Amino acid sequence: MGSYHGPKARINRRLGVMVFESAGAVRAAEKRPYPPGMSLSRKKLSTYGLALREKQKIKYYYGLRERQLRRFFQMARRAKGNTGEQLLILCERRLDNVIRRAGFTLTRPQARQGVAHCHFQVNGRTVSVPSILVRAGDVITVRKRPNLQNLYRGLLEQSNAEPCDWLAVDKQKLEITVLSLPTYEDVSLPVDVGQVVAFMSR
Repeated sequence: MGSYHGPKARINRRLGVMVFESAGAVRAAEKRPYPPGMSLSRKKLSTYGLALREKQKIKYYYGLRERQLRRFFQMARRAKGNTGEQLLILCERRLDNVIRRAGFTLTRPQARQGVAHCHFQVNGRTVSVPSILVRAGDVITVRKRPNLQNLYRGLLEQSNAEPCDWLAVDKQKLEITVLSLPTYEDVSLPVDVGQVVAFMSR
């Protein structure tokens, strides 16, 4: 999946969830709140189709390729606790997701692009890998370049991100502190992860 460049509103309509948060995609999906290319009398999805749709929600929402999702799934299986919950917690810990949840960007693709272009530092080191998993105590900052500082200050003003208990945001310093690891209750995506686990365990 990675960087998806196709029609985002069609994906939102197909999955029934606003996995793409750009204003245009949201508006278009709200205008036609039914799947693309089909009448309102749509056939019921099979069990396989329902599970595949739930998996696609995770891939599009977090911008994961199949291989990345499989890697997270294997990590989640080895971790203690519920596999599905651990899978979503790993997705939430991705650096690009943390930047989006903190309100430094308006969408996850925007956060992913910012990291890839070396706009951010983690614990004082410039990074370019959006899939880095943050840990408790990590400090994420915008690089001290006037153009980047102005860009992200402006985005913070526009952002409608909801506060996260596990993140502390200093808008003056343009700094995010990871207070603790997220829990399953912190996951922002409405998805039946049990179906995803069953699908990927085949």
